[in-house]
Amino acid sequence: MPVISLPDGSQRIFEQPVTVLEVAQSIGSGLANATLAAKVNGNLVDASTLLETDAALQIITSKDAEGIEVIRHSTAHLMAQAVKQLYPDAQVTIGPVIENGFYYDFAYHRPFTPDDLAAIEEKMQQIAAADLPVNRTVVSRDEAVHFFKNLGEAYKAEIIASIPANEDLSLYAQGEFTDLCRGPHVPSTGKLKAFKLMKIAGAYWRGNSENEMLQRIYGTAWGDVKSLKDYLHRLEEAEKRDHRKLAKTLDLFHSQEEAPGMVFWHEKGWAIYQQVEQYIRNKLNVNGYGEVKTPQVVDRSLWEKSGHWDKFGDMIFTTHSERRDYAIKPMNCPCHVQIFNQGMKSYRDLPIRMAEFGSCHRNEPSGTLHGLMRVRSFVQDDAHIFCTEDQIQQEVSTFIDLLFEVYKDFGFDDVLIKLSTRPENRVGDDAVWDKAELALEIALNNKGLNWELQPGEGAFYGPKIEFSLKDCIGRVWQCGTIQVDFSMPGRLGASYIAEDGSKQTPVMLHRAILGSLERFIGILIEQHAGTFPVWLAPVQVVVLTIADRHTDYATQLMRTLEKHGVRIRIDLRNEKIGFKIREHSMQRVPFLLIIGDKELENSSITVRTQKGEDLGSHTIDQFIMRLNQTVEDKK
Repeated sequence: MPVISLPDGSQRIFEQPVTVLEVAQSIGSGLANATLAAKVNGNLVDASTLLETDAALQIITSKDAEGIEVIRHSTAHLMAQAVKQLYPDAQVTIGPVIENGFYYDFAYHRPFTPDDLAAIEEKMQQIAAADLPVNRTVVSRDEAVHFFKNLGEAYKAEIIASIPANEDLSLYAQGEFTDLCRGPHVPSTGKLKAFKLMKIAGAYWRGNSENEMLQRIYGTAWGDVKSLKDYLHRLEEAEKRDHRKLAKTLDLFHSQEEAPGMVFWHEKGWAIYQQVEQYIRNKLNVNGYGEVKTPQVVDRSLWEKSGHWDKFGDMIFTTHSERRDYAIKPMNCPCHVQIFNQGMKSYRDLPIRMAEFGSCHRNEPSGTLHGLMRVRSFVQDDAHIFCTEDQIQQEVSTFIDLLFEVYKDFGFDDVLIKLSTRPENRVGDDAVWDKAELALEIALNNKGLNWELQPGEGAFYGPKIEFSLKDCIGRVWQCGTIQVDFSMPGRLGASYIAEDGSKQTPVMLHRAILGSLERFIGILIEQHAGTFPVWLAPVQVVVLTIADRHTDYATQLMRTLEKHGVRIRIDLRNEKIGFKIREHSMQRVPFLLIIGDKELENSSITVRTQKGEDLGSHTIDQFIMRLNQTVEDKK
């Protein structure tokens, strides 16, 4: 008589063993119809799993994150079945779940085409509509190898043959199609109602460039049609906002093969960069940080002591001179410890807050490079706080205030927070970890912030808080972080004299708000679709003349605004004023100042916005006041 405990605390007693689905049916037909899988004593299983003993049960539906994972995994199998029905000679290989969807790699004698993709998706719809039951069987490793070899599935047989011989494997069958999988899967293909195939790409067998090239078909799958439509809409919006395309249209930056993963900033793009950097610099100055500058190339021995040489490995760019190996620095922290170590420090000197806009280089794989979002050369708004254990909580609390202030100024109000605690492999005793984790937790709770716990996800040297921004189309970007480090200061010989006269090792807080400036600017470009708020716009104002006789007044106006720090340009071309207005509006210039006979006569200007709003006639002083207020309000 199994006793099944449900998440709401209730229990159900059955006279004999029951399946997960039968338990769901005992609760209600609606839940039974929605059941995709379940968690039994915390383990994810199929809905057909038989419960023979007492168990804690959670029914998984499409409303659960695990349910979406099951849907996506099952849809990958659905796609493989459709491919095999349409192209029997194709061989299936590997088909995992990825973010927002899935893919499956196939070996086929010719490239798949867009027409093939449409045919596969249509076949998938037919199989889903047939509502084929999905059945699981367990076989030995050798039985599975034999089974797939008989099917002519050489790749699948090779995968299975690499699994230890004493392991049992699960096969999932739906109709005539059977595939190897750990599971779980949906009870039947009819549960798969919202999916779309996205693209075709090449992929080497088992990720090895020496192996044959396969064809990878990507797809997306969701719990319902509305979620699918919302996702596709977000993709459309993301395409419109692609920072690489906008950079070309707005003449902001470019990359080229001679310097992969490195940015050629153009004048307008560099103006944005400087605004962002100077903004952060001003915030640091008024929050007690001292700005430093450290070398770009540092002897290998320092990185070995800090642990980065082993951690980063091939990602470190190196150089050699006079029988010494050097690293082009991948991060700033070991160099900041060197500055701290100059001269004796007392507890009265702490905390010491040290900031640097340090240029870092990491040899990221070429296939991962993506505009400003993933580069090899970048600058961080990096800072390190050297403090005592008792100062951790206050420093973290002050940092959180600063971080939210910065994010608000840049237009981000939706911030997701995660607290990552001690991993299994770590340095430091548990008492110190207890103190650090509690300090971070108290800092978050004192702010009344919602946060998610990530057990075991901290760095080996200490716990951390991660701050992620949600943009206007729902994408999440991890940017800020503050990490508690008990390891590096000691490894690099940092110390201070405590109040009792003893020599102590300071705690080091690694913190960043924007992260990489390059990446953050990429996020800003996409967030604003290239239409920056006035305070960030590379060109804030353009003066447009109607006729040549207005040139002197327009030039005088430009000089006046330049003296007030306005980023301004002038357009004296012999073109119709409507043409000029359209062109500069497309370049996302916030304010257009039009000069004609009336403006010349009255020593005034007519002001238009980039969005086409006519703000009417202004004196120069009135416009400067309006502009300054807009900049001050970060609009």
